[in-house]
Amino acid sequence: MASFTLHGIPVSRGISIGRAHLLTPAALEVKHYLVPEEQVEAEVQRLQDAIAQVHRDLEALWTDLPKDAPTELGAFIDVHALILSDPMISEAPLDIIRTRHYNAEWALVTQIDELSSQFDEIEDEYLRERKHDIQQVAERVLKVLMGTALPMPPSREDDDSYRPQMIVVAHDISPADMLAFRDRSFIGFVTDVGGQNSHTAIVARSLDIPAAVGLSQASRLIEQDDWVIIDGDAGVVICNPSPLVLEQYRARQAALLKARKRLLKLKKTPAVTRDGTPVTLLANIELPDDCPAALEAGATGVGLFRSEFLFMGRAGQQHKMPSEDEQFEQYRKAVLAMKGRPVTIRTLDIGADKPLDPTEHNALNPALGLRAIRYCLAEPQMFLTQLRAILRASAYGKVRILIPMLAHAFEIDQSLAMLKQAKATLLDENVKFDPAVEVGAMIEIPAAALALPMFIKRLDFLSIGTNDLIQYTLAIDRVDYEVAHLYNPLHPAVLQLIAMTIDAGKKAGKDVAVCGEMAGDVKLTRLLLGMGLREFSMHPAQLLAVKQEILNSDLKAIAPVTRRILRSMEPAEIAQAVEQLQTM
Repeated sequence: MASFTLHGIPVSRGISIGRAHLLTPAALEVKHYLVPEEQVEAEVQRLQDAIAQVHRDLEALWTDLPKDAPTELGAFIDVHALILSDPMISEAPLDIIRTRHYNAEWALVTQIDELSSQFDEIEDEYLRERKHDIQQVAERVLKVLMGTALPMPPSREDDDSYRPQMIVVAHDISPADMLAFRDRSFIGFVTDVGGQNSHTAIVARSLDIPAAVGLSQASRLIEQDDWVIIDGDAGVVICNPSPLVLEQYRARQAALLKARKRLLKLKKTPAVTRDGTPVTLLANIELPDDCPAALEAGATGVGLFRSEFLFMGRAGQQHKMPSEDEQFEQYRKAVLAMKGRPVTIRTLDIGADKPLDPTEHNALNPALGLRAIRYCLAEPQMFLTQLRAILRASAYGKVRILIPMLAHAFEIDQSLAMLKQAKATLLDENVKFDPAVEVGAMIEIPAAALALPMFIKRLDFLSIGTNDLIQYTLAIDRVDYEVAHLYNPLHPAVLQLIAMTIDAGKKAGKDVAVCGEMAGDVKLTRLLLGMGLREFSMHPAQLLAVKQEILNSDLKAIAPVTRRILRSMEPAEIAQAVEQLQTM
């Protein structure tokens, strides 16, 4: 068998070596025929029965979740159940059967294709990935309709003989199916589609399972039982490797395992550089259930609670906003879970590029449209409700409020006025809250980085959102495959803006954090330290590796190289100097 290599998107680090198990989507082939008038209602009932069966299957999956299963898996099963209950899935195909006399499979696929085309028009990468969730739910229904079940190899309990650990290869795979494979020696997965923000990527990171997505033709080129290597760090998949390559990767795999065990010993070690400078390491979370993982990794607080996840995935509820009490309970849960450590809650970062209703009309340039704080100020009652909920949670521990996408003084002033109003209403109701709750700004627009005195005068702290700062500085749409390669954290303009922000905050005595992807990239840890950064916020899985870099860093040695990087306008010089930092 010939060996070949595929290149995709790395979404979860590590190396996996095993046999390929192909998962073929049920929706690839469905029958297309017209149902006679007298059989229409029977066909409607057939589809309703299949939907009901999938509901029962999802409920069973939820009930059987192992105690050690990541919380994301339960959340994703809930999302799939909500999608299944949405009238766009549960009712619209029934109308197609009744009006067009399509058979159930044809009606369902027709409706899913229509929904998928609407999602394709969405600019935001995260929301566009939700199309795959809808397709995965539809595939479950189709499997019931067509009398096909998910092909599964026997588990270890079913076969006493040794079975090589397996790597699932699929066009796409749902989190629920990942859970099912987990008990059957599932050690990695490869998909044709997907991106950094797909649910499969999120689950892979939470399970800490090596994965590569976006390989396009993997499910067609890789055959059942082929030997497969996943290099999760590079997003590379090697099929049928030579004995020499296999031996090299086994050695790398063993070395990574030893390194990971060593990292675990650093959990309780304070993050201090070799020359004695303390550094704060915080966690980014999406939901309160992420807090245990943050504590397990040794985080000293939450630097970014992405509150929009409480507002999303509410299919079947007519996109109803979460109530104040519902939000309060979630924020309080996170605050209590962190046991006195600070929790920074970002106000709703949603809007034209992350619409609550994906079927609504989208702006021509969503990333530049009505999003984040612009959306909140345009919906003052919604914003006031969220601020009240956050303030109420501040009575239970240290809470800070972070406002995204600020660019104008009036946006800051209006936000602070709304916060003042929220405090006044709570005082009138004798509701407890922290009156001194700190308020900070996300620095993610170049205009903000270039007008820092305006922010420092009005606010308590700053947090640099490098993902958007890079996108806006370089005019790069990260969703657009044709220009994504131009997205470069080491562009001189990006580095200048980050350094300016850190320096301005330091001079004013204000805390400055980095909460974007750069904070969790160990190749950039020493560069950020050299710029003066003393507060990093990242995914919990990245925290110990970054801590190790900090413990091995000497700020006096790093400083001159960092100054040279910030003076340079030549990409090659910058890249070479960043590599030099890794050896110091």
